[in-house]
Amino acid sequence: MQLNLFPVILALSAPPADGKGGPPQNPVMAFLPMILLVVVFYFILIRPQQKRAKEQRKMIEALKAGDKVITSAGIVGTVTSVRDTSVSLRSADAKMEVTKASVVQILDASTPTES
Repeated sequence: MQLNLFPVILALSAPPADGKGGPPQNPVMAFLPMILLVVVFYFILIRPQQKRAKEQRKMIEALKAGDKVITSAGIVGTVTSVRDTSVSLRSADAKMEVTKASVVQILDASTPTES
């Protein structure tokens, strides 16, 4: 780039913002992009996550003996009993107790079977 073009580039630039260049900018318009970004993040990220958490909570509250479930570890089992914070499962020949939060899906909601 040639050095003699530098004054020409400066002459073509916008005038300094000393208040004489035009009407002042509205402060709300300055924050509008940030406000729009927050709204978009709410509808794309936060709201769907809250909806999934609400559905998970309803599913856990509806757990009952006899339901066939899948845990977060991938264990498929049948609920034998439900306590305050845990669930007893029977998977094949094994019996185990897991937390309610680890149940991610109910496969079959059936009537309780007594053993």
